[in-house]
Amino acid sequence: MSQVLVDQGPDKGAIWHFGEPNQEQKFLAQGNAWADLSHRAIISIAGEDRLTWLHALTTQHLEKLAPNVWKEALILDPNGHIEQQFFLVDDGKTVWLHLDSEKKDDLINYLEKMKFMMRVEVTDKSSEYSVFKTPGKTDDLGGPYLILPKTEASTKAKEFNNSAKQIGMWAIEAERVQAKRARLLFETDHKSIPNELGFLNNSVHMKKGCYPGQETVAKINNLGVPPRKLVLLHLDGSMVELPKLHDPIFDGEKEVGFIGTVVRHYELGPIALAVLKKSVPLENNLIISGVSASQESINRH
Repeated sequence: MSQVLVDQGPDKGAIWHFGEPNQEQKFLAQGNAWADLSHRAIISIAGEDRLTWLHALTTQHLEKLAPNVWKEALILDPNGHIEQQFFLVDDGKTVWLHLDSEKKDDLINYLEKMKFMMRVEVTDKSSEYSVFKTPGKTDDLGGPYLILPKTEASTKAKEFNNSAKQIGMWAIEAERVQAKRARLLFETDHKSIPNELGFLNNSVHMKKGCYPGQETVAKINNLGVPPRKLVLLHLDGSMVELPKLHDPIFDGEKEVGFIGTVVRHYELGPIALAVLKKSVPLENNLIISGVSASQESINRH
């Protein structure tokens, strides 16, 4: 198989596709695909207080997390802006996180500062462990995921290849955009809050106690009017050049938002996630870098 690699951005160095991106997307939709996500960072958190500590720091309810159950969590600043997004699982002794590598150092530094007297040990395991997206229908987190030692990765890859097709990030990202799942560094900027991006009742647990940024999340949720919204865009498929990440979006002559992930889907054609001002009517056609786009709403908080 001929590999094409991602040449820039958070996924730089990962496999983009193996020469047949549409076929790879079809295999993924059928649950007959797997992906090597070893470009993502992996952090372990050991110690008796690991779950109660993370419960207090993140938007997710974690203090009684059962072993081998994957969750998505965010860390917010005191004003409710999204600082970190990661996926985690507890194996009974250690919590394992995977996240975009560009955010790894910031997260480790933050966690180290927040340890105080808690019995926790934070370790960068990126050089020792890999994460795979395993065969099976994609779940709400983009998994199923498997974290394993790099020394076991080639054996596991051969096992997966016996029953499934290896795919690249093109297929992974096309399915994520179709599923309308926002991603840090793509559908976010310095002002992003969870209420805008479909995170409430998913990575943001609405019935847990206090955590940094909760006041903003609760206040805006009670008012029911976040300043912006996440939408799915259907782009003009006749255009050869598609918009780039974070290109501005215009409604007539007025700038109304920015575009996130842009990808060609095997069934839907060119699609993208975008963050728009809440006031933009759903029926309005938009323009991004000379490309017209129609909107599709995302019916969740």
